Amino acid sequence: MSHLQPADVIWYCLAFFTALALVLFVTPLTIQIATAFRIHDTPDGRLKKHTRTTPYLGGLAVAAGFVISFSLFSTKDTLDYRGLGILAGSFMMVLLGLYDDLVNLRPSVKYLGQLLAAVVLYKAGVRVQLVALDWWGNLALTVLWITGITNAFNIIDVMDGVSSGVACIAALFLFLISVLIGKDPLVPFLAITLAGALVGFLRFNFTPARIFLGDTGSMFIGFLMAAMSMLVSYSGRNQFAVLTPVVLLAVPIFDTVFVAVHRARKGIPFFRGSPDHFVLRVSHSGAGVRRTVLGTWACCTALGVVALLMVFGPHELVPWLIGATLVGALVAFALLSRLPPPGAAAPAATPARLRAPLRRG
Repeated sequence: MSHLQPADVIWYCLAFFTALALVLFVTPLTIQIATAFRIHDTPDGRLKKHTRTTPYLGGLAVAAGFVISFSLFSTKDTLDYRGLGILAGSFMMVLLGLYDDLVNLRPSVKYLGQLLAAVVLYKAGVRVQLVALDWWGNLALTVLWITGITNAFNIIDVMDGVSSGVACIAALFLFLISVLIGKDPLVPFLAITLAGALVGFLRFNFTPARIFLGDTGSMFIGFLMAAMSMLVSYSGRNQFAVLTPVVLLAVPIFDTVFVAVHRARKGIPFFRGSPDHFVLRVSHSGAGVRRTVLGTWACCTALGVVALLMVFGPHELVPWLIGATLVGALVAFALLSRLPPPGAAAPAATPARLRAPLRRG
């Protein structure tokens, strides 16, 4: 287990607070630009039920804070082929998401762009490496993980502060896990820098949101979380701990599966927007946006603790943790499925934004 040196603590703090300060500075400017050029999300009474026109492009502020802080404090240990590959792929996600926010790309075009970014990561050495799989198996799993998590954060971005808050909490736990393992400075540096940028953004994105992430931001943070989570060696003490990133990112994964199942039951294409997200059902049932978001964050925090125990806890505890998490997910799926999704006449406590996966609703 790693022991942090004072210089490391200062380095991580500088990266975190610089990213935070930059986003606090850049986001108001982004709001002004988006408002001036009318790059905003307008309520339509069908899927988008927020009460006022809200600017997009918050993802640009998050990306700017992250990239500038990364550039300022990066070292030779973090600016290797993997770091450059992650920066290149995340830049591709920003461009792809920005273009989609402006012109609304087809789902197939967006997925192709994500595939290309996944290949860039793989070529840079950021990949799944399971000894039980051959080259093709690891490549397929890498592509599936990258595109799946990228879209999962895009899909769950349907309520003020949900996607950005879940990513922030997951990044903080990933930072803690990777620091304690102590084998690679790249992951904790990336994770703490992203967490700082997201803390700054939540100042403007928590309900009532003044700006939305947009596809620019949700795909950017999803791509980063997917890439970072592949670089940590979780199973040094227990082979079952290889499932740690699935537990750590279980909230967006759960919502993706939840939406897919309920849209399939209704005969709705997966890429078409619908109010079937679990956070929308909870909010519509009377919890309201604020309590729903805070509850989702609490769930993500609990899963982060489980992830920590899976990596560093007693060996015999890990299978029980995995089993309990799976049972909890199944019970939650059944209970949340009984809550009705918001209809056309949903109350004012419904979410700030609804978007389809891979395409705005």
